[in-house]
Amino acid sequence: MNRHDGACVISSDRYVMQGCLQLHATINKDKTLYMSRKKKPLPVLENVTITDYAAEGKSIARVNDLVVFVPFAVPGDVVDLQVRRKKHSYCEAEIIRIVKPSDVRIAPQCAHFGLCGGCKWQNVPYAEQLKMKQKQVHDQLTRIGKVELPEIRPILGSEKTFGYRNKLEFGCCNKRWLTKEEISAGTEYTQMNAIGFHITGAFDKILPIEKCWLMDDLHNRIRNAIRDYAYATGMTFYDLRGKHGLLRDIVIRNSDTGEWMVLVQFHYDEEGDGERAKGLLQHIADSFPEITSLLYVDNQKANDTYNDLDIQVFKGEDHIFETMEELKFKVGAKSFYQTNTEQALRLYSVVRDFAGLTGNELVYDLYTGTGTIANFVARNARKVVGIEYVPEAIEDAKVNSEINGIVNTLFYAGDMKDILTDDFIAVNGRPDIVITDPPRAGMHPDVVQTIIRTGTGRIVYVSCNPATQARDLALLDQYYKVEAVQPVDMFPHTPHVENVVLLVKRS
Repeated sequence: MNRHDGACVISSDRYVMQGCLQLHATINKDKTLYMSRKKKPLPVLENVTITDYAAEGKSIARVNDLVVFVPFAVPGDVVDLQVRRKKHSYCEAEIIRIVKPSDVRIAPQCAHFGLCGGCKWQNVPYAEQLKMKQKQVHDQLTRIGKVELPEIRPILGSEKTFGYRNKLEFGCCNKRWLTKEEISAGTEYTQMNAIGFHITGAFDKILPIEKCWLMDDLHNRIRNAIRDYAYATGMTFYDLRGKHGLLRDIVIRNSDTGEWMVLVQFHYDEEGDGERAKGLLQHIADSFPEITSLLYVDNQKANDTYNDLDIQVFKGEDHIFETMEELKFKVGAKSFYQTNTEQALRLYSVVRDFAGLTGNELVYDLYTGTGTIANFVARNARKVVGIEYVPEAIEDAKVNSEINGIVNTLFYAGDMKDILTDDFIAVNGRPDIVITDPPRAGMHPDVVQTIIRTGTGRIVYVSCNPATQARDLALLDQYYKVEAVQPVDMFPHTPHVENVVLLVKRS
Protein backbone atom coordinates (compact mmCIF):
# COMPACT_ATOMS: atom_id res chain seq x y z
CA MET A 1 0.00 0.00 0.00
CA ASN A 2 1.34 3.39 -1.00
CA ARG A 3 0.25 6.76 0.36
CA HIS A 4 0.82 10.19 -1.08
CA ASP A 5 0.41 13.19 1.21
CA GLY A 6 -2.52 11.58 3.01
CA ALA A 7 -4.82 12.30 0.10
CA CYS A 8 -5.00 8.97 -1.69
CA VAL A 9 -4.76 5.36 -0.61
CA ILE A 10 -3.96 2.84 -3.34
CA SER A 11 -4.19 -0.94 -3.15
CA SER A 12 -3.89 -3.60 -5.88
CA ASP A 13 -7.58 -4.42 -6.19
CA ARG A 14 -9.36 -1.32 -4.92
CA TYR A 15 -8.82 2.42 -4.99
CA VAL A 16 -10.14 4.60 -2.21
CA MET A 17 -9.87 8.35 -2.61
CA GLN A 18 -10.37 10.64 0.39
CA GLY A 19 -12.35 13.12 -1.57
CA CYS A 20 -14.83 11.01 -3.55
CA LEU A 21 -18.39 11.59 -2.49
CA GLN A 22 -20.64 8.68 -1.42
CA LEU A 23 -20.16 5.39 -3.28
CA HIS A 24 -16.72 4.56 -4.67
CA ALA A 25 -16.66 2.63 -7.90
CA THR A 26 -15.65 -1.00 -8.13
CA ILE A 27 -14.19 -1.46 -11.58
CA ASN A 28 -14.59 -4.75 -13.40
CA LYS A 29 -12.03 -6.13 -15.82
CA ASP A 30 -13.39 -4.38 -18.90
CA LYS A 31 -13.24 -1.07 -17.02
CA THR A 32 -16.89 -0.13 -17.12
CA LEU A 33 -19.49 0.23 -14.39
CA TYR A 34 -22.87 -1.33 -15.08
CA MET A 35 -25.51 0.75 -13.31
CA SER A 36 -28.26 -1.76 -14.09
CA ARG A 37 -29.07 -4.37 -16.73
CA LYS A 38 -31.22 -1.91 -18.63
CA LYS A 39 -28.77 1.00 -18.69
CA LYS A 40 -25.71 1.45 -20.83
CA PRO A 41 -22.40 1.13 -19.01
CA LEU A 42 -20.69 4.38 -18.06
CA PRO A 43 -17.04 4.63 -19.07
CA VAL A 44 -13.82 5.02 -17.14
CA LEU A 45 -11.63 7.90 -18.33
CA GLU A 46 -7.90 7.27 -17.81
CA ASN A 47 -4.99 9.67 -17.32
CA VAL A 48 -7.15 12.77 -17.35
CA THR A 49 -5.54 16.08 -16.34
CA ILE A 50 -7.63 18.41 -14.19
CA THR A 51 -7.26 21.87 -15.70
CA ASP A 52 -9.29 24.38 -13.68
CA TYR A 53 -11.88 25.05 -11.01
CA ALA A 54 -15.60 25.11 -11.75
CA ALA A 55 -18.74 26.12 -9.86
CA GLU A 56 -19.97 24.55 -6.60
CA GLY A 57 -16.47 23.54 -5.53
CA LYS A 58 -15.94 21.15 -8.42
CA SER A 59 -12.99 21.06 -10.79
CA ILE A 60 -13.00 20.67 -14.52
CA ALA A 61 -11.27 18.59 -17.20
CA ARG A 62 -11.71 18.16 -20.92
CA VAL A 63 -11.63 14.86 -22.76
CA ASN A 64 -11.84 15.52 -26.49
CA ASP A 65 -15.00 17.63 -26.82
CA LEU A 66 -16.43 16.47 -23.50
CA VAL A 67 -16.36 18.74 -20.44
CA VAL A 68 -15.95 16.73 -17.24
CA PHE A 69 -16.90 18.06 -13.79
CA VAL A 70 -15.09 16.36 -10.89
CA PRO A 71 -15.54 16.92 -7.13
CA PHE A 72 -12.54 16.95 -4.77
CA ALA A 73 -10.03 17.27 -7.62
CA VAL A 74 -7.22 19.81 -7.77
CA PRO A 75 -5.96 21.47 -10.98
CA GLY A 76 -2.80 19.69 -11.99
CA ASP A 77 -4.01 16.27 -10.81
CA VAL A 78 -3.69 13.45 -13.33
CA VAL A 79 -6.49 11.00 -12.51
CA ASP A 80 -8.57 8.05 -13.61
CA LEU A 81 -12.26 8.93 -13.52
CA GLN A 82 -15.48 6.95 -13.31
CA VAL A 83 -18.28 8.71 -15.15
CA ARG A 84 -21.40 8.88 -12.98
CA ARG A 85 -23.72 10.97 -15.12
CA LYS A 86 -23.45 11.78 -18.80
CA LYS A 87 -25.11 14.40 -20.97
CA HIS A 88 -24.45 15.34 -24.58
CA SER A 89 -21.66 17.87 -24.05
CA TYR A 90 -20.61 17.27 -20.44
CA CYS A 91 -20.49 14.63 -17.77
CA GLU A 92 -19.97 14.29 -14.03
CA ALA A 93 -17.33 11.90 -12.76
CA GLU A 94 -15.50 10.78 -9.61
CA ILE A 95 -11.85 10.09 -8.99
CA ILE A 96 -11.05 6.39 -8.66
CA ARG A 97 -7.28 6.78 -8.76
CA ILE A 98 -4.80 9.61 -8.58
CA VAL A 99 -2.14 8.79 -11.17
CA LYS A 100 -0.10 11.90 -10.35
CA PRO A 101 -1.15 14.41 -7.69
CA SER A 102 -1.06 18.12 -8.33
CA ASP A 103 1.88 20.05 -6.92
CA VAL A 104 -0.55 22.17 -4.89
CA ARG A 105 -2.57 19.29 -3.42
CA ILE A 106 -2.29 18.95 0.37
CA ALA A 107 -3.63 16.48 2.93
CA PRO A 108 -7.07 17.46 4.30
CA GLN A 109 -7.17 17.98 8.06
CA CYS A 110 -10.62 16.52 8.66
CA ALA A 111 -11.22 12.76 8.83
CA HIS A 112 -14.68 13.29 7.28
CA PHE A 113 -13.34 15.07 4.19
CA GLY A 114 -14.75 13.64 0.97
CA LEU A 115 -17.96 12.29 2.51
CA CYS A 116 -19.07 15.42 4.33
CA GLY A 117 -19.77 17.91 1.56
CA GLY A 118 -18.98 20.95 3.71
CA CYS A 119 -15.26 21.68 3.20
CA LYS A 120 -14.66 20.74 -0.41
CA TRP A 121 -11.36 22.64 -0.65
CA GLN A 122 -9.50 21.30 2.38
CA ASN A 123 -7.09 19.57 -0.03
CA VAL A 124 -5.97 22.96 -1.39
CA PRO A 125 -3.73 25.50 0.42
CA TYR A 126 -5.64 28.53 1.69
CA ALA A 127 -3.69 30.95 -0.52
CA GLU A 128 -4.81 28.91 -3.53
CA GLN A 129 -8.41 28.96 -2.29
CA LEU A 130 -8.32 32.76 -2.22
CA LYS A 131 -7.10 32.85 -5.82
CA MET A 132 -9.99 30.61 -6.82
CA LYS A 133 -12.54 32.81 -5.08
CA GLN A 134 -11.12 35.97 -6.61
CA LYS A 135 -11.42 34.34 -10.03
CA GLN A 136 -14.95 33.17 -9.26
CA VAL A 137 -16.09 36.72 -8.50
CA HIS A 138 -14.45 38.06 -11.65
CA ASP A 139 -15.84 35.32 -13.88
CA GLN A 140 -19.41 35.56 -12.60
CA LEU A 141 -19.60 39.35 -12.71
CA THR A 142 -18.22 39.44 -16.25
CA ARG A 143 -19.95 36.37 -17.74
CA ILE A 144 -23.36 36.82 -16.11
CA GLY A 145 -23.46 40.54 -15.40
CA LYS A 146 -21.71 41.67 -18.57
CA VAL A 147 -21.26 45.12 -17.03
CA GLU A 148 -18.26 47.43 -17.08
CA LEU A 149 -16.12 46.73 -14.03
CA PRO A 150 -13.26 48.51 -12.31
CA GLU A 151 -10.26 46.45 -11.22
CA ILE A 152 -11.52 44.06 -8.56
CA ARG A 153 -9.81 44.61 -5.23
CA PRO A 154 -7.77 41.72 -3.74
CA ILE A 155 -9.95 39.42 -1.65
CA LEU A 156 -9.84 39.88 2.13
CA GLY A 157 -8.90 36.48 3.55
CA SER A 158 -9.84 35.12 6.96
CA GLU A 159 -7.16 35.07 9.66
CA LYS A 160 -8.75 31.91 11.07
CA THR A 161 -9.16 29.06 8.61
CA PHE A 162 -10.38 26.56 11.23
CA GLY A 163 -12.56 27.24 14.27
CA TYR A 164 -13.95 30.37 12.59
CA ARG A 165 -17.68 29.60 12.69
CA ASN A 166 -20.03 30.75 15.45
CA LYS A 167 -22.90 28.46 14.42
CA LEU A 168 -23.35 24.87 13.25
CA GLU A 169 -26.46 22.72 12.81
CA PHE A 170 -26.51 18.93 13.07
CA GLY A 171 -29.23 16.53 12.00
CA CYS A 172 -30.27 13.55 14.12
CA CYS A 173 -31.48 10.52 12.19
CA ASN A 174 -32.16 6.81 12.63
CA LYS A 175 -30.38 5.99 9.36
CA ARG A 176 -26.65 6.62 9.46
CA TRP A 177 -24.72 6.73 6.20
CA LEU A 178 -22.61 3.65 5.52
CA THR A 179 -19.62 3.99 3.23
CA LYS A 180 -18.97 1.42 0.54
CA GLU A 181 -16.04 0.15 2.61
CA GLU A 182 -18.31 -0.45 5.59
CA ILE A 183 -20.85 -2.22 3.41
CA SER A 184 -18.17 -4.35 1.74
CA ALA A 185 -16.81 -5.40 5.13
CA GLY A 186 -20.16 -7.07 5.80
CA THR A 187 -20.35 -5.78 9.36
CA GLU A 188 -23.83 -5.70 10.86
CA TYR A 189 -24.36 -2.40 12.66
CA THR A 190 -26.73 -2.61 15.60
CA GLN A 191 -26.53 1.17 16.13
CA MET A 192 -27.84 3.03 13.09
CA ASN A 193 -28.76 6.25 14.90
CA ALA A 194 -26.45 9.15 14.09
CA ILE A 195 -25.84 12.84 14.69
CA GLY A 196 -24.04 14.72 11.95
CA PHE A 197 -24.50 16.24 8.51
CA HIS A 198 -26.92 15.28 5.75
CA ILE A 199 -25.40 13.45 2.81
CA THR A 200 -25.84 15.17 -0.56
CA GLY A 201 -28.34 13.21 -2.62
CA ALA A 202 -29.54 11.13 0.35
CA PHE A 203 -31.77 13.43 2.39
CA ASP A 204 -32.89 10.67 4.75
CA LYS A 205 -29.39 9.66 5.88
CA ILE A 206 -26.87 11.32 8.19
CA LEU A 207 -23.09 11.07 8.08
CA PRO A 208 -21.96 10.62 11.71
CA ILE A 209 -19.57 13.42 12.71
CA GLU A 210 -17.04 12.74 15.44
CA LYS A 211 -15.02 15.95 15.08
CA CYS A 212 -15.72 19.05 13.00
CA TRP A 213 -12.89 21.59 12.75
CA LEU A 214 -14.98 24.60 11.81
CA MET A 215 -16.01 25.66 15.32
CA ASP A 216 -14.45 25.75 18.78
CA ASP A 217 -13.92 22.19 20.01
CA LEU A 218 -16.46 22.56 22.83
CA HIS A 219 -19.18 22.11 20.24
CA ASN A 220 -17.80 18.63 19.44
CA ARG A 221 -17.94 17.65 23.10
CA ILE A 222 -21.51 18.94 23.44
CA ARG A 223 -22.72 17.12 20.34
CA ASN A 224 -21.00 13.85 21.25
CA ALA A 225 -22.34 14.03 24.82
CA ILE A 226 -25.87 14.37 23.45
CA ARG A 227 -25.26 11.36 21.21
CA ASP A 228 -23.84 9.23 24.03
CA TYR A 229 -26.72 10.07 26.39
CA ALA A 230 -29.28 9.27 23.68
CA TYR A 231 -27.58 5.94 22.98
CA ALA A 232 -27.37 5.03 26.67
CA THR A 233 -31.03 5.82 27.37
CA GLY A 234 -32.44 4.30 24.18
CA MET A 235 -33.80 7.60 22.94
CA THR A 236 -35.31 7.34 19.47
CA PHE A 237 -33.81 9.34 16.60
CA TYR A 238 -35.91 11.02 13.92
CA ASP A 239 -36.94 9.05 10.85
CA LEU A 240 -36.95 11.53 7.96
CA ARG A 241 -39.24 9.39 5.83
CA GLY A 242 -41.55 8.03 8.49
CA LYS A 243 -41.75 11.37 10.39
CA HIS A 244 -41.31 9.86 13.83
CA GLY A 245 -38.59 9.69 16.48
CA LEU A 246 -37.80 12.01 19.39
CA LEU A 247 -34.33 13.52 18.77
CA ARG A 248 -34.45 15.60 15.61
CA ASP A 249 -31.92 18.43 15.26
CA ILE A 250 -29.27 20.38 17.19
CA VAL A 251 -28.12 23.98 16.67
CA ILE A 252 -25.01 25.17 18.50
CA ARG A 253 -23.93 28.84 18.59
CA ASN A 254 -21.17 30.70 20.40
CA SER A 255 -20.06 34.31 20.49
CA ASP A 256 -17.00 36.49 21.00
CA THR A 257 -18.32 37.26 24.49
CA GLY A 258 -17.76 33.62 25.49
CA GLU A 259 -21.45 32.71 25.59
CA TRP A 260 -22.87 29.48 24.18
CA MET A 261 -26.36 28.66 22.93
CA VAL A 262 -27.72 25.15 22.29
CA LEU A 263 -31.12 24.55 20.71
CA VAL A 264 -32.42 20.97 20.57
CA GLN A 265 -35.32 20.15 18.29
CA PHE A 266 -37.53 17.27 19.40
CA HIS A 267 -40.47 15.51 17.79
CA TYR A 268 -42.85 14.30 20.49
CA ASP A 269 -44.46 11.05 19.35
CA GLU A 270 -45.87 9.48 22.48
CA GLU A 271 -46.63 9.98 26.13
CA GLY A 272 -43.46 10.50 28.14
CA ASP A 273 -41.45 12.08 25.31
CA GLY A 274 -41.57 15.45 27.05
CA GLU A 275 -39.96 14.00 30.17
CA ARG A 276 -37.38 12.10 28.13
CA ALA A 277 -36.50 15.34 26.35
CA LYS A 278 -36.09 17.17 29.65
CA GLY A 279 -33.87 14.39 30.92
CA LEU A 280 -31.50 15.01 28.00
CA LEU A 281 -31.64 18.77 28.52
CA GLN A 282 -30.81 18.39 32.22
CA HIS A 283 -27.85 16.18 31.31
CA ILE A 284 -26.59 18.86 28.92
CA ALA A 285 -27.04 21.59 31.52
CA ASP A 286 -25.21 19.57 34.20
CA SER A 287 -22.36 18.58 31.87
CA PHE A 288 -21.70 21.97 30.28
CA PRO A 289 -21.99 24.97 32.60
CA GLU A 290 -20.50 27.04 29.73
CA ILE A 291 -23.93 26.98 28.03
CA THR A 292 -25.70 30.24 28.87
CA SER A 293 -28.74 29.67 26.66
CA LEU A 294 -30.21 26.15 26.54
CA LEU A 295 -33.34 26.01 24.39
CA TYR A 296 -35.71 23.42 22.97
CA VAL A 297 -38.68 23.13 20.65
CA ASP A 298 -41.21 20.44 19.72
CA ASN A 299 -41.24 20.51 15.92
CA GLN A 300 -44.09 18.53 14.38
CA LYS A 301 -43.59 19.98 10.89
CA ALA A 302 -42.28 18.12 7.85
CA ASN A 303 -39.08 20.20 7.85
CA ASP A 304 -36.54 21.40 10.41
CA THR A 305 -37.27 25.13 10.15
CA TYR A 306 -38.41 26.71 13.41
CA ASN A 307 -38.88 30.43 12.68
CA ASP A 308 -42.65 29.98 13.08
CA LEU A 309 -42.42 27.87 16.26
CA ASP A 310 -42.30 28.82 19.94
CA ILE A 311 -38.81 28.27 21.34
CA GLN A 312 -38.73 27.25 25.01
CA VAL A 313 -35.97 28.17 27.47
CA PHE A 314 -34.71 25.30 29.61
CA LYS A 315 -31.79 27.14 31.22
CA GLY A 316 -30.38 30.65 31.09
CA GLU A 317 -31.42 33.34 28.62
CA ASP A 318 -33.15 33.14 25.25
CA HIS A 319 -30.20 34.88 23.59
CA ILE A 320 -26.47 35.48 23.55
CA PHE A 321 -24.51 38.63 22.65
CA GLU A 322 -21.99 39.40 19.93
CA THR A 323 -19.83 42.52 19.85
CA MET A 324 -18.53 44.58 16.96
CA GLU A 325 -16.28 47.55 17.68
CA GLU A 326 -18.03 49.20 20.66
CA LEU A 327 -21.47 47.86 19.66
CA LYS A 328 -23.31 44.94 21.26
CA PHE A 329 -25.76 42.73 19.37
CA LYS A 330 -28.43 40.44 20.78
CA VAL A 331 -28.61 37.12 18.92
CA GLY A 332 -31.58 34.83 19.49
CA ALA A 333 -32.29 31.34 18.19
CA LYS A 334 -34.05 32.77 15.13
CA SER A 335 -31.60 35.60 14.51
CA PHE A 336 -29.38 35.84 11.46
CA TYR A 337 -25.82 36.83 12.28
CA GLN A 338 -22.79 36.35 10.05
CA THR A 339 -21.27 32.99 10.99
CA ASN A 340 -17.67 34.23 10.88
CA THR A 341 -17.61 36.88 13.61
CA GLU A 342 -14.17 38.32 12.89
CA GLN A 343 -14.71 38.53 9.13
CA ALA A 344 -18.14 40.10 9.70
CA LEU A 345 -16.38 43.17 11.10
CA ARG A 346 -14.19 43.40 8.00
CA LEU A 347 -17.21 42.92 5.73
CA TYR A 348 -19.27 45.63 7.42
CA SER A 349 -16.29 47.97 7.49
CA VAL A 350 -16.14 47.66 3.69
CA VAL A 351 -19.87 48.43 3.53
CA ARG A 352 -19.43 51.53 5.69
CA ASP A 353 -16.45 52.66 3.63
CA PHE A 354 -18.31 52.19 0.33
CA ALA A 355 -21.35 54.08 1.68
CA GLY A 356 -19.18 57.18 2.17
CA LEU A 357 -21.36 58.53 4.97
CA THR A 358 -20.98 62.12 6.19
CA GLY A 359 -23.69 62.12 8.87
CA ASN A 360 -26.40 63.77 6.73
CA GLU A 361 -27.69 60.76 4.77
CA LEU A 362 -30.94 58.82 4.88
CA VAL A 363 -29.97 55.16 4.46
CA TYR A 364 -32.19 52.23 3.54
CA ASP A 365 -30.83 48.89 4.80
CA LEU A 366 -32.65 46.16 2.88
CA TYR A 367 -32.72 42.59 4.23
CA THR A 368 -31.45 44.03 7.51
CA GLY A 369 -31.69 40.80 9.56
CA THR A 370 -31.13 41.71 13.21
CA GLY A 371 -30.10 45.20 12.15
CA THR A 372 -26.37 44.54 12.34
CA ILE A 373 -25.41 46.69 9.34
CA ALA A 374 -28.09 49.27 10.13
CA ASN A 375 -26.82 49.80 13.66
CA PHE A 376 -23.19 49.56 12.54
CA VAL A 377 -23.56 52.53 10.15
CA ALA A 378 -26.21 54.50 12.10
CA ARG A 379 -23.73 56.67 14.02
CA ASN A 380 -22.42 57.96 10.66
CA ALA A 381 -25.86 58.66 9.13
CA ARG A 382 -28.80 60.96 9.76
CA LYS A 383 -31.29 58.08 9.78
CA VAL A 384 -31.33 54.38 8.85
CA VAL A 385 -34.49 52.51 7.78
CA GLY A 386 -34.22 48.71 7.90
CA ILE A 387 -36.52 46.14 6.30
CA GLU A 388 -36.51 42.39 7.03
CA TYR A 389 -38.87 39.46 6.40
CA VAL A 390 -38.57 37.76 9.83
CA PRO A 391 -40.54 39.64 12.53
CA GLU A 392 -38.43 38.21 15.37
CA ALA A 393 -35.27 39.49 13.69
CA ILE A 394 -36.79 42.99 13.47
CA GLU A 395 -37.60 42.88 17.17
CA ASP A 396 -33.95 41.98 17.80
CA ALA A 397 -32.88 44.86 15.55
CA LYS A 398 -34.93 47.28 17.65
CA VAL A 399 -33.46 45.85 20.85
CA ASN A 400 -29.96 46.15 19.38
CA SER A 401 -30.56 49.85 18.71
CA GLU A 402 -31.87 50.31 22.25
CA ILE A 403 -28.97 48.42 23.85
CA ASN A 404 -26.47 50.63 22.05
CA GLY A 405 -28.32 53.90 22.62
CA ILE A 406 -29.01 54.34 18.91
CA VAL A 407 -32.10 56.50 18.28
CA ASN A 408 -31.90 57.17 14.53
CA THR A 409 -33.03 53.75 13.26
CA LEU A 410 -36.47 52.60 12.17
CA PHE A 411 -37.33 48.98 11.33
CA TYR A 412 -40.11 47.30 9.36
CA ALA A 413 -41.01 43.60 9.07
CA GLY A 414 -42.44 42.05 5.92
CA ASP A 415 -41.73 40.71 2.45
CA MET A 416 -39.33 43.13 0.75
CA LYS A 417 -41.26 43.36 -2.53
CA ASP A 418 -44.45 44.17 -0.57
CA ILE A 419 -42.92 46.63 1.92
CA LEU A 420 -40.55 48.57 -0.36
CA THR A 421 -43.05 50.42 -2.52
CA ASP A 422 -43.46 53.95 -3.83
CA ASP A 423 -45.90 54.65 -0.99
CA PHE A 424 -43.33 53.44 1.55
CA ILE A 425 -40.75 55.81 0.07
CA ALA A 426 -43.23 58.69 0.14
CA VAL A 427 -43.70 58.15 3.88
CA ASN A 428 -40.09 57.44 4.87
CA GLY A 429 -38.27 59.66 2.38
CA ARG A 430 -36.07 59.06 -0.63
CA PRO A 431 -32.83 57.40 0.45
CA ASP A 432 -29.48 58.96 -0.26
CA ILE A 433 -27.89 55.51 0.02
CA VAL A 434 -29.33 52.00 -0.30
CA ILE A 435 -27.52 49.09 1.35
CA THR A 436 -28.83 45.70 0.29
CA ASP A 437 -27.78 42.28 1.59
CA PRO A 438 -30.26 39.80 0.06
CA PRO A 439 -30.33 36.00 0.43
CA ARG A 440 -28.60 33.73 -2.11
CA ALA A 441 -31.47 34.10 -4.58
CA GLY A 442 -30.72 37.81 -4.92
CA MET A 443 -33.30 40.58 -5.17
CA HIS A 444 -36.79 40.27 -6.60
CA PRO A 445 -37.07 42.21 -9.90
CA ASP A 446 -39.77 44.41 -8.33
CA VAL A 447 -37.32 45.40 -5.59
CA VAL A 448 -34.66 46.29 -8.18
CA GLN A 449 -37.12 48.50 -10.05
CA THR A 450 -38.21 50.22 -6.84
CA ILE A 451 -34.58 50.96 -5.95
CA ILE A 452 -34.11 52.48 -9.40
CA ARG A 453 -37.20 54.68 -8.91
CA THR A 454 -35.85 56.01 -5.63
CA GLY A 455 -33.09 57.75 -7.57
CA THR A 456 -30.66 57.03 -4.75
CA GLY A 457 -27.14 58.23 -5.43
CA ARG A 458 -25.27 55.16 -4.14
CA ILE A 459 -26.05 51.48 -3.75
CA VAL A 460 -23.90 49.17 -1.66
CA TYR A 461 -24.75 45.60 -2.66
CA VAL A 462 -23.56 42.83 -0.31
CA SER A 463 -23.94 39.31 -1.69
CA CYS A 464 -23.23 35.74 -0.62
CA ASN A 465 -23.81 34.63 -4.23
CA PRO A 466 -21.93 36.62 -6.91
CA ALA A 467 -23.93 34.84 -9.65
CA THR A 468 -27.29 36.32 -8.59
CA GLN A 469 -25.53 39.57 -7.70
CA ALA A 470 -24.26 39.73 -11.29
CA ARG A 471 -27.78 39.21 -12.61
CA ASP A 472 -29.04 42.12 -10.49
CA LEU A 473 -26.12 44.34 -11.55
CA ALA A 474 -27.19 43.82 -15.15
CA LEU A 475 -30.69 45.08 -14.25
CA LEU A 476 -29.22 48.14 -12.56
CA ASP A 477 -26.58 48.88 -15.18
CA GLN A 478 -28.59 51.35 -17.27
CA TYR A 479 -28.88 53.66 -14.26
CA TYR A 480 -25.90 52.76 -12.05
CA LYS A 481 -22.22 52.23 -12.73
CA VAL A 482 -20.09 49.79 -10.73
CA GLU A 483 -17.44 51.85 -8.97
CA ALA A 484 -15.78 49.29 -6.68
CA VAL A 485 -15.78 45.53 -6.05
CA GLN A 486 -14.43 43.94 -2.85
CA PRO A 487 -14.58 40.15 -2.27
CA VAL A 488 -14.42 38.97 1.35
CA ASP A 489 -13.83 35.34 2.34
CA MET A 490 -16.20 34.37 5.13
CA PHE A 491 -15.97 30.59 4.65
CA PRO A 492 -12.46 29.08 4.28
CA HIS A 493 -12.28 25.59 2.68
CA THR A 494 -15.59 26.13 0.87
CA PRO A 495 -16.29 27.62 -2.58
CA HIS A 496 -18.55 30.27 -1.04
CA VAL A 497 -17.48 33.91 -1.15
CA GLU A 498 -19.03 37.18 -0.02
CA ASN A 499 -18.79 40.14 -2.37
CA VAL A 500 -19.45 43.86 -1.89
CA VAL A 501 -20.17 46.11 -4.88
CA LEU A 502 -20.51 49.90 -4.87
CA LEU A 503 -22.78 51.35 -7.55
CA VAL A 504 -23.01 55.07 -8.26
CA LYS A 505 -25.85 56.74 -10.16
CA ARG A 506 -24.99 57.61 -13.73
CA SER A 507 -25.19 61.31 -14.54
